[in-house]
Amino acid sequence: MSYLLHIDASSLGEASVSRQVARSFRDEWKGAVVHRDLAVSPAPHLSAAGITARTTDPAERSPEQAKAAAVQDELIEEFLGADAYLFTVPMYNLTMPSVFKAWLDQIMVAGRTLSFDGPPPTLGRPAVLISARGGGYGPGAPKHGMDHLVPALETVLGHPANLGLELTTVLPELTMAPYVPMMAPLLPMHEASLTDAHAQARGLATAIGGRQAA
Repeated sequence: MSYLLHIDASSLGEASVSRQVARSFRDEWKGAVVHRDLAVSPAPHLSAAGITARTTDPAERSPEQAKAAAVQDELIEEFLGADAYLFTVPMYNLTMPSVFKAWLDQIMVAGRTLSFDGPPPTLGRPAVLISARGGGYGPGAPKHGMDHLVPALETVLGHPANLGLELTTVLPELTMAPYVPMMAPLLPMHEASLTDAHAQARGLATAIGGRQAA
């Protein structure tokens, strides 16, 4: 069965702007969805048992290695089984939430999702990254160059030497403007960014869904 794999990493639940924009995508998506909410059921951080299990014969694994390998197998099979992806990953302290990094560390395995002698198995599959952030990080902004989330994920998720997904990024910005008095002059920019993000999300769902159905 083909499906959209939706990985959520926001801790804010329904108050999350990233999740709200993702809902606009999901509302337009017509196919099957597998949803993994890392805030509710986080992937464990990669352990020594998980690392060594990858190079240990299954028959010779310790109980700890076998348990860690089972977690990786579940997450990797779920990842490889999808034909499209939606990642809800807000910026926390200039980078990604730790739960998303933990998930990445579990699924990025040489010989399974990564290949050193050819393209990765997920090369060219469509993916959307929705990443809300409290401020602005584009050219001209005081914090320009301090975004350590999007560049990292575009490299990890999108570069053909890594997971090779065909990644599109949607960035609702200035989400703290309604709450921080000194950011009040930026409210119109925030509202425009949010409106545009919802429209992008709906358009991407329609476009990707149409490609998958063709």
